[in-house]
Amino acid sequence: MTDRSVLSESANPSSPLTVEVAIIGAGFGGLCTAIQLLERGESRFVLLEKADEVGGTWRDNSYPGAACDVQSHLYSFSFAGKADWSQRYAPWNEIQDYILDTTRRYGLRRYIRTGSEVCAAHFDESTGHWHLNTTRGDEVIARHVVLASGPLHVPSTPRFKGIERFKGKSFHSAQWDHGYDLRGKRVISIGTGGSAIQYCPEIAPAVDKLYVLQRSPAWVIPRDTRRYPQWRKTLFARVPLLRKLHRARLYWSNESRVWPIFTPWLARRLQSLAGLFIRHQVQDPDLVRRLTPDYVLGCKRILISNKWYPMFNRANVELVDDGIAEIREHSVVTRSGRELLVDCIIYGTGFQVDPRLYMKDFPCSGLPGHELMKDWKDGSEAYLGVHVAGYPNLHQLVGPNTALGHNSIIFMIEAQVHYILESIQALRARGADFLDVRPDAQRRFNERVQDALKGTVWNSGCVSWYQQADGKNFSMWPWSTWRYWLATRHLPAHDYRFLRCSSKVTAARQASTQAEPA
Repeated sequence: MTDRSVLSESANPSSPLTVEVAIIGAGFGGLCTAIQLLERGESRFVLLEKADEVGGTWRDNSYPGAACDVQSHLYSFSFAGKADWSQRYAPWNEIQDYILDTTRRYGLRRYIRTGSEVCAAHFDESTGHWHLNTTRGDEVIARHVVLASGPLHVPSTPRFKGIERFKGKSFHSAQWDHGYDLRGKRVISIGTGGSAIQYCPEIAPAVDKLYVLQRSPAWVIPRDTRRYPQWRKTLFARVPLLRKLHRARLYWSNESRVWPIFTPWLARRLQSLAGLFIRHQVQDPDLVRRLTPDYVLGCKRILISNKWYPMFNRANVELVDDGIAEIREHSVVTRSGRELLVDCIIYGTGFQVDPRLYMKDFPCSGLPGHELMKDWKDGSEAYLGVHVAGYPNLHQLVGPNTALGHNSIIFMIEAQVHYILESIQALRARGADFLDVRPDAQRRFNERVQDALKGTVWNSGCVSWYQQADGKNFSMWPWSTWRYWLATRHLPAHDYRFLRCSSKVTAARQASTQAEPA
């Protein structure tokens, strides 16, 4: 199918759009998949994006101070380098501009359908195709489906008693209302995670009062705020090899952080330095105590900021580590009975990262007897985080147990996209219609993952978003990223079944029977 035919079909909503590959989500993962498909000569695909623009996380999270906690030159595609990053850790708008520039550079607009939220997916064994339905009533039929929506797109908002009674302003950090003027307002920020530590210091000087509601403190370490001088940007542009060497140095320095993850005793030694950082930046000894975590460094996500701790030295900022009992028309009441008068509530409460939560309203059925939410009722699992047994030709990016605590997720995404394209190529080479990972291979892989996680800092006793209710870690990759890269270079065919659709099997059998002599 040519580019022109894809466009013509997409212009006629009354008939289904038939493609070889349907990509759900146009963030880093979806765009990477599209670019690599084009690099391999495959243009029969479509990107289905629920919003009106590409970018994913970096389109949505535009709150004050939003920035990446992975170095700019590493938080970008290896095949689409950018020589003129402004600083070590780029702000959200610079990352979004990079995404838009990359979309233009590779001519991806013609393949993107915005405003197309996929609400259901069903695999038809008789034809070997997936049928996708969107909220606007479109149908897409595809041989392969790539789930590239990622885990950071469904905001998590607590349901406090009386929340519907609040008459002031309220919004989630991922849905920041830039039209609301915070100056002179009494504001409560709920949560002290990766978003809150960025926006709270930015809004603190403008508001009349800022209450920071903390359930548990986070370990926060210094941020490298250095900017790249113009001479270095010019050098990177003129000598790309130097930029690539800089990227490689960043990769391996980040990769060295994996050792404290695997050896909690080393993490405990390093957390003494993090404790010194708190004591150096916070003046009140009682606040130092309340802001110091009681769990091992790295057990929960490590955050980076030079502004978070000094913010608590301000007279108009107050740390509240008492839980919320209820919300009233103009106030928040804590469990101790204290009533805090506020004009605005900001939810810095993160996202629903468990696939069983952010995909709970997404019906997905595979081979007969397989429904994704039922198969994942005890926890989400996949083979290499990409393939789930019973769901042929369904490929996932940043799936179960492929998130990181020490390096760039873009590295993992590129490895996964390569693996997906290898699986598509292996399927075509065998003349099959679909491939399905063997259940025993998936089980063995996940047993190894869970066994490897036992000795890591993530399983050292704290409760984090990496875990489901029973304590199982469904999120993190428990080895070095180069090991994942090696594991995804080639498809281990013995761990997969290569099948033909049932209609072809039936036709072949009928032809064979008719060919037999009477």
